Amino acid sequence: MAEVDDKLKDYEIRKEGEAEILLHKRNAVFYNPVQVHNRDMSIAVLRTFIAKRKEEHEALVDKRNTSHGKDKLSEISCQNGEDASTGQQDEMELNKAEVQIDDLSKEATKPPWKVTRELKPPLVLEALAATGLRSLRYAREVEGLGKIVALDNDKASVEDCKRNIKFNGASTTSKVETYLVDARIHMLMHPKEFDVVDLDPYGSPSIFLDSAVQAVADGGLLMCTATDMAVLCGANGEVCYSKYGSFPTKGKYCHEMALRILLASIESHANRYKRYIVPVLSVFMDFYIRVFVRVFTSASEIKNTPLKLSYIYQCVGCDSFHLQCLARTVPKKNNGVKHAPAFGPVVPQECSDCGKKFNVGGPIWSAPIHDQDWVVSTLTGVKSMKDRYPAYDKITSVLTTVSEELDDIPLFFSLHNIAGTVKCTSPSLVMFRSAVLNAGYRISSTHVNPLGVKSDAPWDVIWDIMRCWVKNHPIKEQARDSPGTVILSKSPKLEADFSRAVAALGKSGAKKTKRFLPNPERHWGPKVRAGRKITSKHVSLLGPDAINAAVNGGGGGDCHREGSGAAPDSSNTAPEPEGLEDEPSNKRQKASGDGEPEGQKASDGEPASEA
Repeated sequence: MAEVDDKLKDYEIRKEGEAEILLHKRNAVFYNPVQVHNRDMSIAVLRTFIAKRKEEHEALVDKRNTSHGKDKLSEISCQNGEDASTGQQDEMELNKAEVQIDDLSKEATKPPWKVTRELKPPLVLEALAATGLRSLRYAREVEGLGKIVALDNDKASVEDCKRNIKFNGASTTSKVETYLVDARIHMLMHPKEFDVVDLDPYGSPSIFLDSAVQAVADGGLLMCTATDMAVLCGANGEVCYSKYGSFPTKGKYCHEMALRILLASIESHANRYKRYIVPVLSVFMDFYIRVFVRVFTSASEIKNTPLKLSYIYQCVGCDSFHLQCLARTVPKKNNGVKHAPAFGPVVPQECSDCGKKFNVGGPIWSAPIHDQDWVVSTLTGVKSMKDRYPAYDKITSVLTTVSEELDDIPLFFSLHNIAGTVKCTSPSLVMFRSAVLNAGYRISSTHVNPLGVKSDAPWDVIWDIMRCWVKNHPIKEQARDSPGTVILSKSPKLEADFSRAVAALGKSGAKKTKRFLPNPERHWGPKVRAGRKITSKHVSLLGPDAINAAVNGGGGGDCHREGSGAAPDSSNTAPEPEGLEDEPSNKRQKASGDGEPEGQKASDGEPASEA
């Protein structure tokens, strides 16, 4: 026992869920607690995937067996020379047929002629493993999984991963395998082999997408994280285009737009191999986005991809935006359809509301980003296993809000922003939602922003509601050429009714369910990239105590080395982590010119984090 304690004296044991990892006290690879939200959400969706996969397999088997049974019955009828000339003969043959059907139903329990291929446990690939915490949690907490392959291209990280696999006992050593290899090469060498592929890199996943969509089996699940939020949200539009093939516009909806840009990019990579994606859940949490999509193969289905993509016109004066689909369908004589370019543009040269110009962005994914059946199933599963999720409160709040979103309405607007445009005090969210509902339109919240509103109401209705609000709540005179003045100068065609509607609160609001939780502790967010020298400018990321310890303590003030990253090159300093807009700092973070470097650095989706 003393020998074991002596070996562990340089290590610290960290537990998350049912898995434990050994972290060296010198922090060769360290653990960022923020990503517990990411891992818990992934486990919840993975459990739903296993259940859905089993249901789909059983339905397919039943369908094939039913079809085979009918063919058998037809053969038997032909062999017996069925003759419908007399009623007595019909009755005899009918009795015979019933006997044969009974025999078939009994035979259906036997394997000789029916579809009997058993559903194998799903194979999981974690492309960027670091210490392997994610893979260990999958192995210990998700029932029904097969082999889990954890990859990394850093030797020290693979050694850490092997050590942690052994530390977690036989339940993980029999399931988890780890290899020192470039994830892109491994995925290209194993096409359509893995039922689940998990991508959680530091920064942009763009360099892994092409190989990832090829490695996923038909009907498999691709889970992908992106943390380069500054790029995706419009700070570096040209970089976003080079990485994802879309140009972002700036707006309060930027984080949902980031989700839709990532989905459009994944779809583009999949289409090159006659494959397409079906999103089941797409979320923005903390400082990153995470999408869960299923990948299928169909040469005919990929023709519908242009119908799922749109360009966005964003007015530079007010908050109105409009989507322009890439294509349309034209009916053919044989009841089929063909695809043609969409009619456009959907907007005039100048905004009809405020008279300003439009910025154009995209293309973005404009089809639904969630499957509400999956969302509800996942939420139900999480609630039934509350004790097994360390971040239960966070993921249930996100899933609850997602379950109430209008999934067929792309993007959203901010109530405070449209009130700011006309320079008036903002109506309460309940009053505004009531006005939209009373006008005969749908409205919902969004999980991305507490004040975000999704609605199918056109912009002239939205501005009519604000005109009616300002009429009852007068404002000071504004400049004549301001967007707000131009909007308010027009008479409303709709008389808004602000009386409280029954559905104005929504289900979660009526039950007073918490939907937007505060961070559990200070400095909850991304950390400094591996190998960076910690200085006082990182105080908003790490806190004053960590800064003092790093600058005045030992170790020369170097940042802890990242999970699967190689030793940094001092001649090529990495850029600052991105997506820091929510950090508690008054000083604006400076985004790098090209986002993240293109090396295969991984820390389970969080800057300077493992797993």
